[in-house]
Amino acid sequence: MVPLHSRIEACRAIPLFRTLGERDLAAIAELLIERRFPKGATIFEEGVSGEYMYLIQEGQVKVTKMSEDGRQKILEILSPGDFFGEMTLLDREPRSASIKTTHPCVLLALSRQDFLRLLERNLDIGMELLRVLSLRLREADEQVRALLFERVEARTRRVLLRLARESAPQDPTRRITAPVTHQELADMVGTSRETVTRVLKELREEGWLRKEGKRYVVPGEES
Repeated sequence: MVPLHSRIEACRAIPLFRTLGERDLAAIAELLIERRFPKGATIFEEGVSGEYMYLIQEGQVKVTKMSEDGRQKILEILSPGDFFGEMTLLDREPRSASIKTTHPCVLLALSRQDFLRLLERNLDIGMELLRVLSLRLREADEQVRALLFERVEARTRRVLLRLARESAPQDPTRRITAPVTHQELADMVGTSRETVTRVLKELREEGWLRKEGKRYVVPGEES
């Protein structure tokens, strides 16, 4: 069981709760249910109903959808501080995507009832939720536009820049991605693994990209 103070710190690191004071954070932390998942576990499947949203304390998950011909499309990779599963709590519709772990995870679950009470009591949480949902909608629109009009190299650059949220340890002017495999990148870009491998090699040769294990270092700002 994650101690209360650890859950409070987990809440503090999540942008959704960044405006809250210590007492409110402690109240939310009391409501959270710890759930642990191994690598490769399915948190929930697209099309099923749901009663919980999840906050990522440790680990990493991928958000996926299946095409009609059975191919997987990775929409996003989420890391500590991110949250998911809130949409079905708001509209009571089935899950719009599947969530699977890419690393062992510690998740903090919040029930529909507790989530809705939080929104009723705290306007700031509601506004932050709207901001995040709007950002995700814009990103979805950009993905559609990229698939329609951009070449594979441009789409690969765009995905890598989106995944690079942290400053690179040795160079704060550049950013580093979450760990990601060639196949996961290919699923996000919308192409084959072989094509992504070729494009990554070309980007490294031109100096735009550097690899560190399963992570990639990219420019701090898109040029």
